[in-house]
Amino acid sequence: MAEFDYIASARRTISMERDAVDSLLQRLAEPFSTACATLLACRGRVVVTGMGKSGHVGRKLAATLASTGTPAFFVHPGEASHGDMGMITAEDVVIALSNSGNTAEVVTLLPLIKRLGAPLISLTGNAESTLAQAAVANLDTGVEQEACPLNLAPTSSTTTALVMGDALAIALLEARGFSAEDFAFSHPGGSLGRRLLLLVDDIMHGGDSMPLVGPQVPLRDALLEMTRKGLGLTGIADEHGALIGIFTDGDLRRTLDQNIDFQSVRIGDLMTRGCKTARAGMLAAEALKIMEDARINGLFVVDSEGRPVGALNMHDLLRAGVV
Repeated sequence: MAEFDYIASARRTISMERDAVDSLLQRLAEPFSTACATLLACRGRVVVTGMGKSGHVGRKLAATLASTGTPAFFVHPGEASHGDMGMITAEDVVIALSNSGNTAEVVTLLPLIKRLGAPLISLTGNAESTLAQAAVANLDTGVEQEACPLNLAPTSSTTTALVMGDALAIALLEARGFSAEDFAFSHPGGSLGRRLLLLVDDIMHGGDSMPLVGPQVPLRDALLEMTRKGLGLTGIADEHGALIGIFTDGDLRRTLDQNIDFQSVRIGDLMTRGCKTARAGMLAAEALKIMEDARINGLFVVDSEGRPVGALNMHDLLRAGVV
């Protein structure tokens, strides 16, 4: 028996699904604009429903809408007929997915949706179907043939429904002016959320944990302060409390090459003036960029008057997941 050509099968499937998606471009018309306008005008939530594979796509659509600024959730049509219909109100918009447009479990809900007065948007492969005819806008996601060689398993049709759903979500995102910061609020646990929501104030070492000395302090005492606070640096503040310099582990290594009396030399004579700082209230990601651009491992955070309120280093950013 000849060995089966798995690569050829995969190429055929991908090509068929790609062609099915390409065909959607020619079918984008007024119903898509109507669907978007209806969703933007929604005063409640978007309720997505679908059965079987269409239901799986519907769950993904609801999740994508919710994470991009359109409050949405999924309701299983079978459960809707047994109590969950109470989750839908007249203020909501319903999106129903069905390739045939005649799925019994979904069609059963139509009189109830109409009675509520909730607008219905459908994604179907049959513009003459019961579901498409009942909708204020039907988005045509039909395909000539499934990628399944038996033309039975939902493959190309679920891909076109998935892509059409994404097109809806992104059109709404752009129409709303949804920003990366808005996205971060919906994803506080992700890396983007950490980069866009975390402030230096949240991770800096302030108060007694902040390494800080005066310019008249001997180098020996400044090193003890660095050791106690464990950040690999210390700030130097003047009599008014303003940050006037910094001394780091790197500065110490360079100092060791010189003939210096650690007991008598003042830290103010060795500190680096004009050091890079972060502002209180600054995003931790912005502080990271300052450190990367300047090739340094630590920063002091200062207030509007230049007084140090905290310090942080690259390890703090790593622990917080910003890096």
